[in-house]
Amino acid sequence: MSRGLNKVQIIGHLGKDPEMRYTPSGKPVTTYSVAVSRSWNSADGERHSETEWFNIVAWGNLAEICKQYLVKGQQVYIEGRLQTRRWDDKEGQKHTSVEIVANEMMMLGERRDANNSHTQEAESASADNGSAAAEDEFPF
Repeated sequence: MSRGLNKVQIIGHLGKDPEMRYTPSGKPVTTYSVAVSRSWNSADGERHSETEWFNIVAWGNLAEICKQYLVKGQQVYIEGRLQTRRWDDKEGQKHTSVEIVANEMMMLGERRDANNSHTQEAESASADNGSAAAEDEFPF
């Protein structure tokens, strides 16, 4: 039997502060967007750049950590899987949205308060157990 693979890794900047809500059963879910930019030189030497936006969804303990520690503009590493949602709106129009369901998040860039142990603990969070991972476990 063959196995599939659905794994996504991105590094980018938050486009807005995360928004958290709760499911009817009380499970927290946090959503936010991340912009990932790339640049290249064309054959004629002209510099080009583009930005791709990704919708991120985090559940459970990871959702709470994202809501508590992430802010607009902050650089983050996100690891997760792609998920496609489909729905019909009130007018009957069909909609599709592709999002990344995060299972790991690392805050990157400058530390806002190096003396704050809570910030240091949240720099690497996982959906599996929510505990902080060692900094040397960064996947790159």
